[in-house]
Amino acid sequence: MPNVASILKEEISRVARKEVRRETAALKKASAAYRAEIAALKRRATEMERRLRSVDKNARPSAAVAVNDESIPEATRFSAKGLTAHRKRLGLSAADLGLLIGASSQSIYNWESGKARPNGKYRPMIAALKTVGKKQTLAHLETLRSAA
Repeated sequence: MPNVASILKEEISRVARKEVRRETAALKKASAAYRAEIAALKRRATEMERRLRSVDKNARPSAAVAVNDESIPEATRFSAKGLTAHRKRLGLSAADLGLLIGASSQSIYNWESGKARPNGKYRPMIAALKTVGKKQTLAHLETLRSAA
């Protein structure tokens, strides 16, 4: 005759396995749903990045194109405070701004301090610099640095 203790032990372990299976089934379903949702989000993100790259290619012209644009008048207004504020807004040093517009950092310093004013050939470049954003300006600066 079998031992009552061993039968009871087997029955308890069978019921315990059944309970564990029932509890983990819900977790497995939730995990599979989360994986599917993550995969869908990844596909959506890659599609958005692809669209962003195509839109970025057709974006507004860079600073080099804007400088050659003849829609910028020669007699643009100049303000030393405005130049300083715009340079700081773009996060550029005087040397970086000088590299972008083709002037020395000392010239930029003199323009910003009011000791001198930019002559006619620099004013359209300064005006064109105000038409582009920070990311485009920094990208153009990197291309100029790598070319130098």
